[in-house]
Amino acid sequence: MASLPLQLVVLGAVLGVALAAAALILISFVAFVTATEMPPLHRHEEEKFFLNARGQKETLPTIRDSPTKQLSIVVPSYNEEKRLPIMMDEALGYLEERQKQDPTFTYEVIVVDDGSKDQTSKVAFKYCQKYGSDKIRVITLVKNRGKGGAIKMGIFSSRGEKILMADADGATKFPDVEKLEKGLNDLQPWPDQMAIACGSRAHLQTESIAQRSYFRTLLMYGFHFLVWFLCVKGIRDTQCGFKLLTREAALRTFSSLHIERWAFDVELLYIAQFFKIPIAEIAVNWTEIEGSKLVPFWSWLQMGKDLLFIRLRYLTGAWRLERTRKMN
Repeated sequence: MASLPLQLVVLGAVLGVALAAAALILISFVAFVTATEMPPLHRHEEEKFFLNARGQKETLPTIRDSPTKQLSIVVPSYNEEKRLPIMMDEALGYLEERQKQDPTFTYEVIVVDDGSKDQTSKVAFKYCQKYGSDKIRVITLVKNRGKGGAIKMGIFSSRGEKILMADADGATKFPDVEKLEKGLNDLQPWPDQMAIACGSRAHLQTESIAQRSYFRTLLMYGFHFLVWFLCVKGIRDTQCGFKLLTREAALRTFSSLHIERWAFDVELLYIAQFFKIPIAEIAVNWTEIEGSKLVPFWSWLQMGKDLLFIRLRYLTGAWRLERTRKMN
């Protein structure tokens, strides 16, 4: 007969497993009942237009229109009046020089002011006045939607054959877009004209760890584990804000996106892998810029919750993806 202490250990283990299973069931139930429908691309009346260089309203196009530019750059911006000019000057310097070298190259930059409380829209509009509204457009959202929501609004108003997401802080140097373009081309043939190239800072991880506190390093490793365990396999850096998508891949993935805040990148890549869209991860130059909107502990906690809920909501059928989904 097993000794009493051994019996207690076994009983404790059984109770532990039972409690863990009950907790998972409870969390799954909460994730299911609190799941919201996919946020519609609702535009307030003011968000249906952009101002041309003369200050006149013009109707925004839609991603379902045929592309008329080679490259669209979508820049989500929330209270970025100070950092945006540095990024725009660097980006436009590169883009204008590239166009000078190759007159067939066409581009547009779409700055999406995500309900800023500062002068972000006015700062961005000065570039529209300088370069013209065919190259620079500013979309001012009535209220803050979150980074994913702002990018979605910009993408669905874009004209490019390829669409680049680029952060307003200028942490990634703009000429690296050519690395993403090469990575995208190397994925050909693209199934249904869909492919994604993700900028990656994974190669800088050793250096960044040396500059971080042990607590932030622990949070980083925990987040990366959750991303790998719950949602996305094979991508070491899901959060770099420098991503290049074909127009068709942008339409397919962002049409299915639920998350509109920090963890949207993870759901974006989860959707892409579900649809078997080829993804390239490309090392890019990156410098940490002061002024991040992330609050280290609480933002990571929110993203951890979002990761768990992404997995559970798709697993329980609260959110669904259909491989035969029509895009028209």
